[in-house]
Amino acid sequence: MGKLFGTFGVRGIANEKITPEFALKMGMAFGTMLKREGREKPLVVVGRDTRVSGEMLKEALISGLLSVGCDVIDVGVAPTPAIQFACRYFKADGGAAITASHNPPEYNGIKLLEPNGMGLKKERETVVEELFFNEDFDRAKWDEIGDVRKEDIIRPYLDAIKSRVDVEAIRKRKPFVVVDTSNGAGSLTLPYLLRELGCKVVSVNAHPDGHFPARNPEPNEENLKDFMKVVKALGADFGVAQDGDADRAVFIDENGNFVQGDKTFALVADAVLRENGGGLLVTTVATSYLLDDIAKRNNAKVMRTRVGDLIVARALLEHDGTIGGEENGGVIFPDFVLGRDGAMTAAK
Repeated sequence: MGKLFGTFGVRGIANEKITPEFALKMGMAFGTMLKREGREKPLVVVGRDTRVSGEMLKEALISGLLSVGCDVIDVGVAPTPAIQFACRYFKADGGAAITASHNPPEYNGIKLLEPNGMGLKKERETVVEELFFNEDFDRAKWDEIGDVRKEDIIRPYLDAIKSRVDVEAIRKRKPFVVVDTSNGAGSLTLPYLLRELGCKVVSVNAHPDGHFPARNPEPNEENLKDFMKVVKALGADFGVAQDGDADRAVFIDENGNFVQGDKTFALVADAVLRENGGGLLVTTVATSYLLDDIAKRNNAKVMRTRVGDLIVARALLEHDGTIGGEENGGVIFPDFVLGRDGAMTAAK
């Protein structure tokens, strides 16, 4: 049997590896698994980032789900963490995010989600792979084909974030923030969130465009050189940059310096552990031991895993973790979304 899934989902060049036929079969396999698990009419949330191929693949995936009798909520263009949030919000049986995250624009991919928004468990990935490669699908009768409806998740997602941060403290401080959302899905959320929190916001590269015309969507120091100059030139308090699906937030300080993800994670973890009076911090073997110092200061424990945000998320769920993250700026708030969340990171 072949293998589909990597560390989180499957991705490749759009219309070469990730074709409409591929997405159709993926939807049929996922939906068939849900039906065979005993759900009479499974409900699946589907959304995508801004990539040019996203609408094509989303419609194909939805067609596959409908054909095996699943109902679908289409949330349209949204950050991956918002799609994960939507799984819980709509009490869905699963979800799918059409995204290739930080990869160049010619790529796309599919992330399948549990009802709690986390990526699929390993054993369920194996079931989907078997159904996919064997083309073992349970097509619905003509009068049992699923229905699809469109719903907004952006407003509920932003309101949920605001309910989890100290809005008054931010409004008193009124920080000046420059935002670069890389023409990705975060263009629909981060600038608006920060303004609603009381920040003065200047946005660059913040119109949705799946060609990613301004820069490579990977928010590393090399790709953010121009942005770093802008943050310093405008005299901002700091800058925030995101990748294509907005599951990460990378920061630039007031002097235009790139802040390493370890330091960002440490600052956020310190605040969250302090709020919770300790807890369990889950991170990877690749992160700095600064995190151990932060945990010790807050009477918290540290668990280290293999590299991969889904691996960290699974450990957080299994061990009732308090906060999780990686060295690349990805932070997971398990009581909110069981996946990296760039907007929540910036708000915190």
